[in-house]
Amino acid sequence: MQVESVTLSDSAVRRISRILSKEPEGTSLRVSVEGGGCSGFQYKYDLVREAPADEDLVLASGEAKVLIDSISLQYLEGSQIDFVDDLMGQSFQIRNPNATASCGCGTSFSI
Repeated sequence: MQVESVTLSDSAVRRISRILSKEPEGTSLRVSVEGGGCSGFQYKYDLVREAPADEDLVLASGEAKVLIDSISLQYLEGSQIDFVDDLMGQSFQIRNPNATASCGCGTSFSI
């Protein structure tokens, strides 16, 4: 079985690069999925200064580096991480084809 990878939009790459440029060298953005939120699962974003684990998916583009652990990856397969700047504000959003429902703010979902 082939795993469909997670991708980064150009907007997300630019924003992550900008954030990481202000952090100590070796910092990455870790994206994970945890239980909770109003829809069952929620996305979590952390700045980390740790080497990727062997089972991590590493997404790198220019100065942007994103780590996703293998447990979270099963919920994120085929997703795109995007950064949106609109009238509602600025936020990272995950366009997840596996989600059957999500909350209004886009931070939690169900499968």
